[in-house]
Formats: sequence, structure tokens, C-alpha cells
Amino acid sequence: MALTLTRKILVRGCFLKSSYPLRFFVTSAARKTVFVSNSFGKFRVSYVLCAYSHLLNLQCFCSSSVQQEKLSWEGSSREVLLRKLESASKNHQVGEAWETFNDFQRLHGIPECHVVNRFITDLCYSAQPHWLQKACDLVLKIQKGKADLLQLDLLAKLSLSLARAQMPVPASMILRLMLGTENLPRSDLLSLVFVHMVKTEIGTCLASNFLIQLCDVFLHLSAEKSNGAELIKPDTMIFNLVLHACVRFGSSLKGQHIMELMSRTGVVADAHSIIILAQIHEMNCRRDELKKFKCYIDQLSTPFAHHYQQFYESLLSLHFKFDDIDAAGELILDMNRYREPLPNPKLRQDAQKPYLISIGSPNLRCGLKLRIMPELLEKDSILKMEGFLEAAHDILDDMELAGHPMDSTTYKSLLTAYYKVKMFREAEALLKRMRKSCLVQNLSCEMVVSERFSEVADKSASFTDTSSLMDKSDLAESLIQEMREEAELSTIYKLNSSIYFFCKGKMIGDALKIYRRMQEMKIRPTVETFYYLVYGYSSLEMYRDITILWGDIKRNIESGVLAVSRDLYETLLLNFLQGGYFERVMEVIGYMKKQNMYVDKWMYKSEFLKHHKHLYRRLKVSNARTEAQSKRLVNVQAFRKWAGID
Repeated sequence: MALTLTRKILVRGCFLKSSYPLRFFVTSAARKTVFVSNSFGKFRVSYVLCAYSHLLNLQCFCSSSVQQEKLSWEGSSREVLLRKLESASKNHQVGEAWETFNDFQRLHGIPECHVVNRFITDLCYSAQPHWLQKACDLVLKIQKGKADLLQLDLLAKLSLSLARAQMPVPASMILRLMLGTENLPRSDLLSLVFVHMVKTEIGTCLASNFLIQLCDVFLHLSAEKSNGAELIKPDTMIFNLVLHACVRFGSSLKGQHIMELMSRTGVVADAHSIIILAQIHEMNCRRDELKKFKCYIDQLSTPFAHHYQQFYESLLSLHFKFDDIDAAGELILDMNRYREPLPNPKLRQDAQKPYLISIGSPNLRCGLKLRIMPELLEKDSILKMEGFLEAAHDILDDMELAGHPMDSTTYKSLLTAYYKVKMFREAEALLKRMRKSCLVQNLSCEMVVSERFSEVADKSASFTDTSSLMDKSDLAESLIQEMREEAELSTIYKLNSSIYFFCKGKMIGDALKIYRRMQEMKIRPTVETFYYLVYGYSSLEMYRDITILWGDIKRNIESGVLAVSRDLYETLLLNFLQGGYFERVMEVIGYMKKQNMYVDKWMYKSEFLKHHKHLYRRLKVSNARTEAQSKRLVNVQAFRKWAGID
């Protein structure tokens, strides 16, 4: 009826002057024709036809100065819209295609699978974030009603386009959409998505959270012996990308958690993994963990990978943090020791077998083990011994400038190494330095090299003498104060290491004894202290105790002695959600907002739906039985609103 009426208007307006029955020509100004709806009383025609009906004449439609397009009333509006959508796509008219697609949806619903995929693919090629966001919104809308229309290749392409455009939030949404179906793109394409996501801090937060969720799904499928487990297993490259980003943006505690997931999933650590893990252990002051790698690194023949210099620097830094000068000296000796290649092919073959490195105490039954392979450690060997010796020389100079010169044994070891690689000029310069420092007298280079190494000198006496000479100066007082602070930090590192050990072994009582000892000694706990304690409580599902610990954390925050990291806030949020302490959940969210921290709502929304999907869904505050229930209901509703849960 509406179609007939419209035709009459058109005939009455201009067709009487035309010799073309049921056909007319439309100028480019009238190309936005919206087709008639098949529902009663709801039809629209072009604004040119409606608002400017007085212009409808043959002269208007047949102007020779504009490009003309012929439309036909023959065929249904569905076919015409599909042809128009195809034409707009071919001509890369994204705006026109979007309006046509929306018109089709209003009239006929979501089109067929091939139409949807082709249209979203066109949006993926757009360089404008505006259209990429619309593509993401459309995918999320389709997923709720007709998820079977969305193909894996399409979602993978969209996630890569979003990540490349530095839109990590929608990119992570598409990744999680795929993970929800237990399907992911191939590892090389997934790695490309991670490459772009980890360029920013927010992207790193989302990428690391997604990797954690991916590992959880993989472990779940593996436990069920599902054939799809291996298809979604993350590879070493993805772990390395995320771990390196954690180092770059200071999320070392989350990096430690991801390292443990690397062990759980059985992913092998390669050369890059070792260096990144060394940096994470250095940031977390986990010296005992880093020392476990040393024996395997020491076995490598020269020339070895240049990044192993960073490994030794991280370990040396931890020796100084723990005020272990003897260990630092021994490490420098090892660094300067000339490494002979492995001549025996059998020995070489043995060195390439996989090794297992324990995480935490090796005596724990529940302890994790990380797989490393020597052939991957030795991959890309490009560093020559000369560069490594120069770095060792720089370290000796830095220690001397800091007032902690090494003994003659260390210098003689470096001198010997210089001679073995024929660095005679550097050897002569080092010998002059040794003479100036009164480490050797009236000795030639050859005599020093042939001399046996002496015992390590007593450094504490030397330090006392130096302090007494400067006792009356302001510089001495500042140095003494700095040394006291360093001594206190060294104590904190050691206590944190003990807390970590006990929490990994689920011996929370022993960990709490050390924590109380810190309070008695008036030693301020660090972020690592609280993180390890939360981990220990969480492993035993002691969520109520975490709320008590949260009180200590808040007091330290308010007093200005503790700057809480995102890693600690996130683990608190997850544990409070699991335990159902929603008042604490909203408190943590409030603290994160104050510090302008990005909060991954999707992750916490998923966690809520996993544990409390139907909690207080129909209960009203007026119907609460007690005041406590009423207060909890308010907090649950507040979280639902914040997370966008219907």
C-alpha cells in the first residue's frame, strides 16, 4: 500500500513528462534513497523526494551536468540494498556502505554470513579508528545474536587491525571473544597482535591479562585431554613479548606470575627468555632464583650471545643489593675466566639436552620447574670476549670510584684474561692502574700473570678505615646514612626472600612470623612483601585474611610510605572478587582511580560472572534481611553498574 502510494506521487510529480514507464533517472544529489519498509505505516523516501517535491520534474532528473544513475523498482528492496552495499564496497565508500548496511538491518535483519564478513573486512582496511571501532561494535552486537556468522579469520584480521591502530581495548575484546569459543588464530598472526599491543602501558596490561586467561583455558583443556588444547597453546615468542613489556613498564610481579605460567604450560625458555627473566628477578630482588640459571650459562662456550652480559649484570646487581661483596667478587672472576669450547661431540650433545630449573624451593612437592634448552641459550652467538672483558673492567672502575675497590686477585684475573685474548694494550693500562693503587709493585705483566692468585682481602677493615678518615665531614655523614639505608634494604630483601619461600610452600604461618618480625624491627614492608603474602593466602583460599592484610596496606598508603603498583591492586581485586568481598572490591577500584590507573573491566566482569553470576540479581535493598546484607547488596549493585553487567 505504501509502495503504491509512493509510486503515485512519483508518477504525479514527474513521470507524466517522461516516456520511460516505471523507470526514472536520479541525479547524484538524490543517491541516498532509503527504501520503503514492509511494515505498515513505516516507510521513508529520499529527502530529495519528500522535502523538495516541487523540484521533481524531468529537467531535474535528467540534468546533463551531473552523473546519472538508473534505479529500478523491479526486484525487492533486499536485492537493491545488497547491490548498493556491494557497489559501495567496491568503490571504497565506507560511509555509504555503513548507512546501507544499517538500512538493511532495519528492514531485513542481519544479512548472510558472506555479506557480513565482506563488509567487516572492508571496515578492517580502513585507516580511521572511527570505522575500526564501529567494526568492533558490530561484531560484539552480532555475537550476542548470531555468533555463527563470525568467522575466525575475520576476527583475527579485525584484532590485528585494531592492535595496529593502537586500539588495545577493542583489540583485547575481539581476542577474548575468540578465546571464549576456544579458537585462536595461528601463533604467528597472534604474535603480530601482541607486538602492537605491548607498545603501550595499557596495551601491556591487557595483553598480559589475556595471556593469563589464555593459559588458564589451555590448562583446563589439557586437564580434560581435549584435542583443542595444543591449538591454542601460546608459544615462546608470545611469552617473551609480554614478559619484555612487563619489564619495560615496571610490572615485574605480574611478569613473575607469567613466568610461572610459562612453567605450567610447558613452554621452553630460550635465550631471550633467560635475559628477560633475569631482569624480572632483579626487579623483584629474587637473587636465589636467578642464581639457579648461572651454572647453565657458565657452560656455554665462546663466543656466546651478547645478551648474557645483561644476565651477569643483573646477578651482580643483586649481589650488591644483598650486600654480598664476596659473591660479587667471585662472579667477576667467573665473568673474566676464559671459556674453552667443548671439543668432545658427546659433551656438546649433552649440553643441548633440556634442563629443568625449579621455581621456589626444589624440595617442595608442589614446586614448579621451568624448561630451558642449551641450544636455544647459545642461539645467535655474536659477542666476542673482548667486549665482555671491557664490561668487567668498567665494573672494577665503578667499584673503585664507589669506595669499594676489589682486591688484587680480581685485577690479576682480568689481567690474565686480557693476555689470553691478546689484548696487550688493555693489559698494560690495567697494570698501571694496579700499580697506582698499590696492588702490585715492581712487577711486569708477565710476572703478574704467572703469579698464583692470593686470598681475597678483608673488605670490612678497609671500609672502616675509609669511614674513619672522613668521619668529620658532611660527605661522610651522608655516606654513612646512605650505607645504613642500604643495609636496611638488604635486610628487607632477605626477609622478602624468606616470605616468598614460605608462601610458595603454602607455609603461611612461617611467612607471617617473618612479617611480624619486620613490624617489630620497624622495617617497612614493600609491595613485594604484601604481594607474596596475598599470594600465600590466595593459594589456601584464605580470602578473609587478605581483607585484614588490606587494612595494613591502606595504612601504609595513607601514611605515604607505600606506593602500591598495579600488579598488587590487580591481585587484590581478583581475590576479593573470588571471596565475595565487594566492599573491598570497590575500595580497591577507588584507589586505582585516584592514581589514574587503567582497570581491565572485562577481566573483572568475567571473574564476577564465573563466581557470582546470579548473586542478588532480583533482590532489592528494601527486601534485605539484615543491615549487612543490605550494605553488601549496594556494593554488588555498584560493581555491576561499574562493570556493565545487566
